[in-house]
Amino acid sequence: MTRYRNLLLFVLLAATWGSAFMAIKAGLAFFPPVLFAAFRYDVAGVLMIGYAAYAADDWRPRTGPQWAMALAGGALMIAGYHAFLFVGEQGTTSAAAAVIVATSPILTTGFARGLLVGQRLTVAGVAGLLLGLVGVGILVQPDPSNLLTAAVRSKLLVLAAAVSFAFGSVLTRWIDAPLDIETMQSWSMLLGAALMHVVSVGLGESISAVRWTGTGVAALLYLSLAASSLGFLIYFDLHDRLGPVEINLVSYVAPVFAALSGFLFLGEVIDAVTVTGFLVIVAGFALLKRRELAEELPRLAAVR
Repeated sequence: MTRYRNLLLFVLLAATWGSAFMAIKAGLAFFPPVLFAAFRYDVAGVLMIGYAAYAADDWRPRTGPQWAMALAGGALMIAGYHAFLFVGEQGTTSAAAAVIVATSPILTTGFARGLLVGQRLTVAGVAGLLLGLVGVGILVQPDPSNLLTAAVRSKLLVLAAAVSFAFGSVLTRWIDAPLDIETMQSWSMLLGAALMHVVSVGLGESISAVRWTGTGVAALLYLSLAASSLGFLIYFDLHDRLGPVEINLVSYVAPVFAALSGFLFLGEVIDAVTVTGFLVIVAGFALLKRRELAEELPRLAAVR
């Protein structure tokens, strides 16, 4: 029964996080992008603080290193990631954005093995990292004669989002302050939301530009309640049950749901370039994580 419960939650998480790309795309028609991302984490951060007060030993950071870890997460994994992603998704499809973001586990491993003590990339690991970037290149399709087209810029911004998230993951691990994950995530959300409000003002975005339509509010609520709050609750549960290798695989299932929801709700076309880029990125992840996957596959095949 536990086996099927974990599988159901894994699929639900992939569906929730994958369809979030569609909700972002839909909501961008009614909100300025960075302000939209900030509103998302205003709501989600408050909800997660409540959950941290219930589930964690301490609902807020106490020491300097703990605050530094929350700020690093807020600046890179929340503000940097979502600001780049929301702006970038204005010029690309939900599926393509999800596939580019799927490089985050590859980039995280690359940063960790390049920057953390005792974490070195082997030749095969370097090959896996480069293969993942080749997959991004297939998706972006840069034209040497015109590298600044709107489509290329949008996809590069989404790649910048993946880089920001990956580097934030490594930096928070490097700080390594003892802090419950629920507390760290909730304060990262609130600090990230505050930073995005500052960036939004700096970009000249205004709340007067928001159109409070039913579709826009539905997109905001879906992202705040389902993709962020519910999604992270499922993530915490599965992370404890399955471990980091298996939970990383959600990044490679989410693009399927991004493509399906984008097609069903927004009429986005799933083209051969997106599928090819996705397969190359998955191959890069498999090469980079070959030892961990070899250890996990027998356990996955066993009946729990």
